[in-house]
Amino acid sequence: MMDRTVKHLFMKEFSSYFKTPLGYVFLVIFLFGIGYLTFEPGRGSFFYMREASMSSFFRYIPWMFLFLIPAVSMRLWSDERKAGTIELLLTMPVTIRQAVIAKFLASWAFIGIALAGTFPMIFTIVYLGNPDLGVVFLGYLASFFMAGALLAVGGFFSALTKNQVVSFILTVCVSFMLIMAGSPPILDFISTFLPKFFVDLFESLSVLNHFDSIERGVLSLSNIWFFTVMITCWLYGSMILLNENKAN
Repeated sequence: MMDRTVKHLFMKEFSSYFKTPLGYVFLVIFLFGIGYLTFEPGRGSFFYMREASMSSFFRYIPWMFLFLIPAVSMRLWSDERKAGTIELLLTMPVTIRQAVIAKFLASWAFIGIALAGTFPMIFTIVYLGNPDLGVVFLGYLASFFMAGALLAVGGFFSALTKNQVVSFILTVCVSFMLIMAGSPPILDFISTFLPKFFVDLFESLSVLNHFDSIERGVLSLSNIWFFTVMITCWLYGSMILLNENKAN
């Protein structure tokens, strides 16, 4: 259960997304972008596939996240460091662990709101056919897990630098690597100079592979464990960076 300090910080951070037009701009861009990609008249679109499923929607979610999430996460700590308010925050009776968790949960909840805004698509496929709603639910769960993992990555780089542009670029690059880690062309390339053990280890870091597994309806303990460890490790890295900043 969330302690009182974390809850207070969470509410403060979460409400900040809606105190400026920026949060609404992110939501509009995400909803318009994913809606267009899902229904646009191209190969792989909803109408081209002619089936009442969300597969075309979930196919594009990781690539929308690749740019939306770095845009959301780049301000988590960069704003505090640039404005100098991070020193004030760290002198308050708030632990770094509490601050990191609260900011992460607030940004994760914001992405959850963005995903919830796409629910009318579910009504569309229910009206047009008889979809497996259990698989649809798992697809949303996989999207939420992936968002959490990439937000933790973004929070780390936001804590690393006070420059939001640098934070954005680093998060996009690392997120792209994590998404593409299981891609056959990349695996074939690195297998030319790395032993099989390291190739398999690199493939196991693929966020997209675990996302696809859950999205197809396979909710295994290994997939949940992967996202839990991924989020925990990157958040712990953020705590280390902020502790060093506090010591300096």
